[in-house]
Amino acid sequence: ADKRINHGSTLVIHGGAGIIDRKDFPESKQKEYLDALKKALLAGHEILKEGGSSIDAVVASVKVMEDCPFFNAGKGSVFTISGKNELEASIMQGVDSHAAGACTLLSTIKNPIILAKTLLQDPENPHVFLGGIEAEKYAKSKGLEIVDPGYFWTKHRWKQHLDELENKKPMQPENLRMINNLNNGDSRDVCDAADPSPIGTVGAVAVDINGIISTATSTGGFNNKKDGRIGDTPLIACGTWADNETCGVSGTGNGEFFIRHSVAYDVAARMKYLDESVQDATSKVIENLSKVGGYGGVIALDKYGNFAMPFNTDGMFRGYIRVSESIPYAYIFNDDNLNKELVVKFRN
Repeated sequence: ADKRINHGSTLVIHGGAGIIDRKDFPESKQKEYLDALKKALLAGHEILKEGGSSIDAVVASVKVMEDCPFFNAGKGSVFTISGKNELEASIMQGVDSHAAGACTLLSTIKNPIILAKTLLQDPENPHVFLGGIEAEKYAKSKGLEIVDPGYFWTKHRWKQHLDELENKKPMQPENLRMINNLNNGDSRDVCDAADPSPIGTVGAVAVDINGIISTATSTGGFNNKKDGRIGDTPLIACGTWADNETCGVSGTGNGEFFIRHSVAYDVAARMKYLDESVQDATSKVIENLSKVGGYGGVIALDKYGNFAMPFNTDGMFRGYIRVSESIPYAYIFNDDNLNKELVVKFRN
């Protein structure tokens, strides 16, 4: 895209990448996920269209996904090997100071992304990253919503936890198939669709009317991870990055690879040092991720509103909305951009 064309305020989101088998994922269930992505897009869009900040927009979008049991973050988080939920998140602004906030090993914070934002914006907080009990004490002192750990229990995630324990081996990418519908109509807070992405993450990147880019990412980690495991999501430069002069990036996938290869920052570095476009830089980074055996995807957005959403799995829940159009677009599969009948366009 021509960098001289400014598309204006834009929001891009993802709800996780993984093995998503279309034949086991009926259209009615696809629509439920697409509706959830639409809701998240519109939440951030409401802020951007009023001239609000990109940081408020990405938090609004991610909060919607954290509160939705479909996605592996907040309410829909997966369980650790011992049957606990340990959540994490990070946020970053593309300003010169590289302002950032991050948190991990949380079990009572309803919305980890709000804690990350609070850490970033608190003038009395000298730290980027807090974890565990002290992070939860800090959140409580700031008046954030605290929940009983049982809030994060959902039937479909517990089934995934038990199924994998029974199989006595971690889920591998090729085995990340959806489980059977567990809901049977008996609980509105349980995902009615079989979950297609138990390794998922949620994220959002936005650029506002002032050209400031913000990125937010949140997750429950991966199913049956060891207690205390910390992934790429709360790590700045790995799962989250923002720089007004290059781009904002949020990742999803195999976190250990994103950590070892600084995936989010690598996109921005290619743009900065090789003068690549956001589309070329993200494509190359995901290509390189594939070469080393990593799987997942990224969303990335530059200050002109150019964006890219590449991934190397069967699908990635993703979407975008521009203030200039006010139409949220949502996608699931890797061929959605090619097959018009599979692209769901939402209009107000």
